[in-house]
Amino acid sequence: MAKKIFTAIDIGTGTIKVLVVRKKTKEDKFEVLGLVEEISSGIRKGVVIEPAEVSVLIRSAFKKIEEQIRQKINSAYVNVGGSHIFSTFSRGLVSVSRADQKISQEDIKRVLEAAQTFPFPSNREILEVFPKEFIIDGEKGIKEPLGMEGVRLEAEVLVLGGFGPYIKSLTTSVLNSGPQINDLFLGPLASSRAVLTPREKELGVALLDIGAGTTGLAVFEEGNLIHLAILPIGSGHITNDIAIGLKTDIDTAEKIKREFGTVFFQGTNKKEKIEMEEEETLVFTHKQLNKIITARLSEIFGEVSKELKKISRQQLLPAGIVLTGGGAKIPKIREFAKKELRLSCRLGKPRGFSPFQEDPRFSVACGLILRGADLEEEEKGFSFPGKGIKSKIKKFFKIFIP
Repeated sequence: MAKKIFTAIDIGTGTIKVLVVRKKTKEDKFEVLGLVEEISSGIRKGVVIEPAEVSVLIRSAFKKIEEQIRQKINSAYVNVGGSHIFSTFSRGLVSVSRADQKISQEDIKRVLEAAQTFPFPSNREILEVFPKEFIIDGEKGIKEPLGMEGVRLEAEVLVLGGFGPYIKSLTTSVLNSGPQINDLFLGPLASSRAVLTPREKELGVALLDIGAGTTGLAVFEEGNLIHLAILPIGSGHITNDIAIGLKTDIDTAEKIKREFGTVFFQGTNKKEKIEMEEEETLVFTHKQLNKIITARLSEIFGEVSKELKKISRQQLLPAGIVLTGGGAKIPKIREFAKKELRLSCRLGKPRGFSPFQEDPRFSVACGLILRGADLEEEEKGFSFPGKGIKSKIKKFFKIFIP
C-alpha cells in the first residue's frame, strides 16, 4: 500500500509556500518531499485581491515542486487569513429525539446546527465551529454528551467565519491554478496545531503567529479554543518602517532587518557602515534601528493585549504566549514580548517533519498538513453512500478536531 502524500498551500502576504510530505508508516511523523516558496503578489494583509496574479504564482510553485518530487499533485489543504475573520459565541437548543432519552449522534449534530442559526450578514460565511460545552437539562460543563440521558440538549459553540467574497477570491485563485482544495483551515489554528502542546491548551495559552502582513492570535483554555483574531499588522510593517526611517529601499530595509534587527540591544552606540551593492553607503546606529523595531512591536503587542482584555485573559494565561511565524525570528523578541504582555513566552517551531529544519516560518504549512491528516483519520471507518453526503458530513466532523 502506497504511503499517503499530503500537500499544503500557505498563502501569505510575504510569500506563498507549497509543502509536500509523505506520512511515515505507523508513525506520527512526516517525510518532507518538497518545499517551494514564491514571493507574493496580489495579496494584501492576508487577503487575495488579485486572484489571477496569485493563480500564476501557485501554478509556478506547483510546477517547481512537481519537478522536485517527480509526481503530479492533484489537491491540497489551504489556509485562510485576513482581518475579516471573525469569531463569536452562540448557543443552540434541541429536544432529545429518542424515546429512551439517550443522546444520539444525530441529536449532537442537530444542536450544533441550531447553534449556527443566528443573524449575521449574508456576505459572511461560517468556516469552523468549535463546541465549548454541552448542557443537558441545565447541567453545564459536559464535553462528551453521546449516550447520556436527558430531555433537553444545549450546546455553546465558538463560531469562526469570514467575508464571503474574500474567501471566494482565495478559492478561485487556487482552483484556477490547477489543484483541487481538500479543505480550508484558518491560519492561526493551523499554526496552533503545529506548535502547541495539549497541556498548554489545557492550562491556558495564546498562540501569536507574526506574519508579514498580519498577526494571528488563537487563545485556548481547558482544551478549548476560546478566542481567535487576525490583526492587520505584521513584520512587513517593520520593514516598511525601516525603509522610511533610514531612507532606503524596501529590499535593503528587509536585509537590514534580517541581519541587524533586534530588540533590547545592549551594545555600544557606534555607527555601523553597511555597504550595499550598487548603492551608496548607508550609515545607522543600533540604537536607531532598535527604536524603529520596538515601536512597531509595541504596537503589535498592544493590540494583542486589547484582544486578551476582551476575554478577561490579560496577564492570566498560565502557559503564557507562544510566538511563531516569520516575525518570531527577530532576536530577543521573546524577552520583549514577555515584558510587554507580562506573561511567560516561548518560541514555537513545528516538529515531526524531516529532513526539515525547525523554523517558525513554516508553522502554518506544517499545521495544514497535520490538520489535514487529523481530518482524514476522523473519516476512517465511516462508510458514505455518496460523495455529496460525504462532503457535508466531513464539515460536521471537522469541528471535533482538537
